[in-house]
Amino acid sequence: MSVAVIEVRNLFKSFGSNRVLIDFSMDLIKGENLAVLGKSGSGKSVLIKCIIGLIEPDEGTIRLFGEDISHFNQRAWDEMRSRVGFLFQSNALYDSMTVRENLEFPLRRHKRKNNQDGNTEQLIRETLNNVGLEHTIDMMPAELSGGMRKRIALARTLILQPEIILYDEPTTGLDPITAREISELILAVQKKYNASSIVISHDMNCINLVSNRVIMLIDGSCYEQGTLHNLQHSTDPKVQAFFE
Repeated sequence: MSVAVIEVRNLFKSFGSNRVLIDFSMDLIKGENLAVLGKSGSGKSVLIKCIIGLIEPDEGTIRLFGEDISHFNQRAWDEMRSRVGFLFQSNALYDSMTVRENLEFPLRRHKRKNNQDGNTEQLIRETLNNVGLEHTIDMMPAELSGGMRKRIALARTLILQPEIILYDEPTTGLDPITAREISELILAVQKKYNASSIVISHDMNCINLVSNRVIMLIDGSCYEQGTLHNLQHSTDPKVQAFFE
């Protein structure tokens, strides 16, 4: 039986006269990588920021693990954000901190059980090893390439062992080889951690590699969904426009 770990129902969000999300509904099923495909400015990033509570929707409901987020106080959000990781498009690393200190930060903030027996250093090194960058532990973000910073940002997300990961344009600005490496890492994370993920992207190579299912965000709504292969063979002109 499929279990939805995220449920979005009838979501509306506008910024002034700009209607971004219009009656948008979707589910994320436990264990799947769900890609959301849409044009630039179509509302993809707004959607996941609504899911993680960074933007408040105008109407609609969002449930994480069955809980309505509109009822959350700050304490509830702090707990939920240890279960739901967010990889920002900009990586959002702290430039004044070393790689080690960037990874220590979420552990201190959330005070997870796996950090209470003094194994912080081991956990940091294991997490960096999972993204192939243990040797960067004492480096500063400015010393890292764009692909390395993306991997470190993912390591900082993974160190809390989240059950859901939200990826906001994970391959934007990367060369094709590095973009493929990040896509392969997303797949490896899904397998190793049994993570459920939403991948916001318009990188077809990334979507083709990582997605179990694809949602087309068109005109503010969940216009169509299915496997990438099925969508590529759709006769709907709005869907076909993405593949021409």
